Amino acid sequence: MTQLTKAGFRVWMIIFILSLTTCVFAEDFTQIPVKGRVTMVDLGAKKCIPCKMMAPIMVKLEAAYEGRAAIVFIDVWENREQGPRFKVHAIPTQIFFDEQGKEVFRHVGFFDEHSIIEQLSQMGVEEPESLGQSVNQGS
Repeated sequence: MTQLTKAGFRVWMIIFILSLTTCVFAEDFTQIPVKGRVTMVDLGAKKCIPCKMMAPIMVKLEAAYEGRAAIVFIDVWENREQGPRFKVHAIPTQIFFDEQGKEVFRHVGFFDEHSIIEQLSQMGVEEPESLGQSVNQGS
């Protein structure tokens, strides 16, 4: 395989994995934010470039924080009623909710893995040991 082909394959695999992942991609929006659990909601679109850059981070964090925090992606282009509900003016937008469902932090634009972990830690969610190497440190 050439380098370009490997890169293209990686992108295809990420999109394929995301299409199979039901935990990261919310379907029952009435349960968001998750009561009793710190929740990070990433509102974007599968075809938005910064959102695509965040996709592997979201998959990694959703798995790493399972049972500790809810990590959720909502495609606001496919679920148009969710943008106004969460008062989204630009994508991607990340909203962090406490255990009671109160918004405590909001960020607009690409949000790197380290910054997400830092915000979750500030909210009292212990960093999982399984995180290992970060997907992307750029911001």
